[in-house]
Amino acid sequence: MRTKTCRVAVALVVAGVALAGCQGSSGADAKASSKGGAPGRAVTALGELRVSSAASVRGYNRVKDFGPAWSDDTGAPGGHNGCDTRDDILRRDLTGIRLDGRCKVASGTLRDPYTGRTIRFIRGRETSSAVQIDHMAALGDVWTTGAAALSQAQREELANDPLNLEAVDGPTNDDKGDDDASRWLPPATGYRCEYVARQVAVKTKYRLWVTPSEKSAMEKVLAACPTQPLPTEASPEVTLKS
Repeated sequence: MRTKTCRVAVALVVAGVALAGCQGSSGADAKASSKGGAPGRAVTALGELRVSSAASVRGYNRVKDFGPAWSDDTGAPGGHNGCDTRDDILRRDLTGIRLDGRCKVASGTLRDPYTGRTIRFIRGRETSSAVQIDHMAALGDVWTTGAAALSQAQREELANDPLNLEAVDGPTNDDKGDDDASRWLPPATGYRCEYVARQVAVKTKYRLWVTPSEKSAMEKVLAACPTQPLPTEASPEVTLKS
């Protein structure tokens, strides 16, 4: 699903995206980076992704195709640790947390990356939705860009992979829906480089593709931060707390 880097680099230069040559930017580098090896550049990994039109969303069902929400029974990092994925991410992303038992986050504070707002999280029927866990590469989007061809186990791993998850402001996450980068970016412009890099890392790891409009939007973001690293499972903003 990947093309030779030098040919991609030429194509991106023609499109107006500056790249620093082809040295050290192979597809193997992008794969190693996504698995926690030496960090590469997000713009390099983006250039390695296949570009194709979105497939049909017909027949897509979130629970059937990606498993029950926040299952601990997956091969994702943190799977089978006895805590559901939502609590794993809340424990990673919130500060000043108070636990109810070993896993359940009862309260804490989120510095929301999407808006820059500080949000007080209190677990409860009327309050929990103030903080939601976003699939940065939305499940509806990845379904139409290759995930439909993954195995059920791979899709359930993707849906619970900390690389693809971030605790964020609930209403802002609702506004995003299943949009890709061509249709939605975080209101906080200072977070857009990291946001797009995380999406590229997910699509690299799971061998997904990007649509032409999605790639163009990602290129525009990464043009402002050409050295933005490609996140890995070992990146501090990704790794779960023990």
